[in-house]
Formats: sequence, structure tokens, C-alpha cells
Amino acid sequence: MRALIDLIIHNKHWFVFLLLEVISLVFLFSSNGYQKNVYFTTANDVVGTTYNVISSITSYIHLKEVNQELEMTNEQLRKEVYLMRQQMEIMHQDSMKRMPDLPLQYDIVNAQVVNMTLHKANNLITINKGEADGIRPEMGVICSRGVVGIVYMTSRHYSIVLPLLNVNSKISCRLRTSEFFGSLVWQRGYADIAYVTSVPRHAPVKKKEIVETNGYSDIFPPGLPIGVVQHIGDSPDGMSYFLKVKLFANFPNLREVSVITNYSAPERHMLEEMATSPASQDSILAKHENQEELKKPEEQAKDKIEGTPINTDTVR
Repeated sequence: MRALIDLIIHNKHWFVFLLLEVISLVFLFSSNGYQKNVYFTTANDVVGTTYNVISSITSYIHLKEVNQELEMTNEQLRKEVYLMRQQMEIMHQDSMKRMPDLPLQYDIVNAQVVNMTLHKANNLITINKGEADGIRPEMGVICSRGVVGIVYMTSRHYSIVLPLLNVNSKISCRLRTSEFFGSLVWQRGYADIAYVTSVPRHAPVKKKEIVETNGYSDIFPPGLPIGVVQHIGDSPDGMSYFLKVKLFANFPNLREVSVITNYSAPERHMLEEMATSPASQDSILAKHENQEELKKPEEQAKDKIEGTPINTDTVR
């Protein structure tokens, strides 16, 4: 402390000079407008340049952190772009597989899957809708992507569905482009692969062709998507094609289904059974023979009248 005091006393004339200089500058810039403007302009330039230098140095020091933040942002954007592309592909596939509008005589009942097996030979699906909801056996079951199966048994509030993934399942189908018919069957193995049999060899089959329902039964209306052809092979006898089909329905993630109800089907079945029953055919034949017997006297009388000569004298 004493050394500092000695330093100040020893250089007191310099300190007095600096104090007087400061006082004189204060009076100069405060009393004269021109000098005041020059001072502030110069001071602003100096301060601005100083701040720029400090900012550049600070930015350079933190450049690594900024690069890391940018890299993280870019990574996040890349992930979002990838997810958006996936969603667009899914939406495009769903639009290609969108279920067509059902004809007027068909209606649907939405249901949820409560139980399901996938790796057995005779897989079954249980849904939480039954007879109380208007569901009966031999009604078609679909999901948002394609055909699921056929109702096998019903109770008051539940139904058992025979899915495509069952060795006893056999769905009549057709190729969308060529409209050649076949039968869809399943062999134990994969939960997304089935096979189409009985497609004639002259059919113009190609890969990625859509397999759909042909509408020959009251279970499914025509045009409901089933799957897409993945591989074209020959049947064991070599007389037809054996097509490997990738199913549209995603059975492992199946949660929501719809049952297709066709309340005009019983009327058609009853009429077809009456037409094919032997008793009905005998009755129709007997009725036809009776009508033929009744026609014979009428025809004989008509022939007799037509064969009688006309007396022109009587007419006059």
C-alpha cells in the first residue's frame, strides 16, 4: 500500500495532467456542437467495430456447437421425410386396394376381433357380433384392405369366422384384368400367402395382377380385392396354372372387420333348391304334359274348322 502511495506521489504531475485533459475534453465536447457530433460519431464507429470483432470471435468459438445443432436438425428432418414417404406409399397402396362400393342389396356390420389363431391348419377367428346383430352363417367377412373369410358359426352375440388361412377354406375368385376364374386355397405356412388353382393355361396371367372375388355367390359381391399375384407356376398335372398370391389382409394385425350381409340370399337359395329338387322337377314336367294334353283337343278343333270348305252361295 505504501509503495502505491509512493508511486502516486512520485508521478503526481502525470495524474494531474490526465485529470486536466479529461476536464478540458468534457468542457470541449459539452460546450461545442460540432465537436460533440464528431465525438459521438467516432465513438459509435469504434464501439460498432469493436462489437463486430467480438461477435465474430464469439461466433467462431461457438461454431462447433452450432454445427452440432444443425446436424441434429438435419437428422430430424431426414427422419420426418422418410416417415412421410412411408405414409405416402401406404396411402398409395391403400388407394389401390380400396374396397369398392357394395351393391344396394348388400350391407355391412362392423365387428371387432376378440380371438384368432394363425399357425394351425384349421385357423378360426372370433368376432364380437352375432345373431342379435343380423349375422348368419355363410356371410362374407372383409377388412379395409381385402377379404378375410366367411362366417362359419354364430351365437347370440359372437360369431366364428373361417378365414382364408384355413385348409378348408376355398374362395371362388378371378383375375381382375383377364377375368379368368380360379379357386383360392391356403396351405399351411405363411400368414400372408395363399394359392389360386384351376386357372386355365391359355389365361394371360402376369405378375402383380390383382386377384378379386368374382361374385358368383351371394357371399361376396364381385370386385372385392383378395391379393396380388407374386409367382406363376404349373399345377401338378400341368393342365392349369398354380398362382402364388400375397394376401392384402394383414391377419397378424387384424383388429377391425366388417360382415357383409345379403338379406336377399335366402330367397335366391330357396328358389334354386326348389328348381333343383326332383319333386319340383317332376311337378313341372307333369304340369307341362297336362298343358300339352289340353292343347290337343283345341288344336284338333281348330284344324277341323280350318279344313271345312266355305259355301259361297250361303255367303251371298
